[in-house]
Amino acid sequence: MLTGAGIAVLLLAVLSTFIGVSDVSPLSLLEGGPDGKAAQLLVVSRLPRTLALVLTGVAMSIVGLIMQMLVRNKFVEPSTTGTAESAALGLLVVTIFAPTLPLFGKMVVAAIFALAGTGLFLLILRRIPVRSIVLVPLVGIMLGGVIGAVTTFFAYRLDLLQTLGTWLTGDFSGILRGRYELLWLALAMTVIAWIAADRFTVVGLGQEFTTNLGLRYGRVLALGLTIVAVVTAIVVVTAGVIPFLGLIVPNIVSIAMGDNVRRSIPWVAVLGAGFVLACDIVGRLLRFPYEIPLGIVVGVVGSVLFLYLLLRRPSRAH
Repeated sequence: MLTGAGIAVLLLAVLSTFIGVSDVSPLSLLEGGPDGKAAQLLVVSRLPRTLALVLTGVAMSIVGLIMQMLVRNKFVEPSTTGTAESAALGLLVVTIFAPTLPLFGKMVVAAIFALAGTGLFLLILRRIPVRSIVLVPLVGIMLGGVIGAVTTFFAYRLDLLQTLGTWLTGDFSGILRGRYELLWLALAMTVIAWIAADRFTVVGLGQEFTTNLGLRYGRVLALGLTIVAVVTAIVVVTAGVIPFLGLIVPNIVSIAMGDNVRRSIPWVAVLGAGFVLACDIVGRLLRFPYEIPLGIVVGVVGSVLFLYLLLRRPSRAH
């Protein structure tokens, strides 16, 4: 079944590569040759965009799974815990004070802010006596709203609202060769997550249980939060915020396979890539030749699925 799902994702990737206003088809590639316009568009624009979509879908879905295990709640992910908004705040700060910083440096600053925002979210959760399934994501959404309001205020005062909008709306239309390569680092972080998958599974059972098994809860938590922060920062720097992606995909896999992280990660990766590719194809065809940003399509579909999951499985959500 996993092989079949992988083949389906590959077919979606091929379909996504050949969709666009310019004629990039197998026939045009054969007629134009390796130096033709179609071949240049394929190498410079279409293939990088497809790779960026796949890498983003894989990385953000796995990050959502890790965050749900760390927080022990099925309804959290970077866009519902203030992590993505904190990364955007970090980008705004570095744009104001160090606008010439290389892309990697901006990613590092965004990752630091994302890590701080996630840590603040966990600190707030520890001070809440009752952690219901609805209260936890609600706290994260409120925290993200406060951070987003602060970011928007300073962006407005400094005439950077348009720049901020590109970070908060996931859009892959501007992805070109040379502008997506940081996503390979995000893939490397997900490999680290797979290596430490058994530890994240144990951490999902609680701090006391983790300590009784001889694992250092703090170190595993720090590793997981670092992976979440770095991957979120990379995606925000490269394409912008993709809401609900890390929430929907892990929940669908969890319904079918349970909460074993090592067993779930391959399915989460494949389903995440397929979900992103499918939403991107819909966004590009719905108003062809115009394009709806991926973040909007994923946000609409994800919000509906989020409500469905919230109403469907309240007793198993924590």
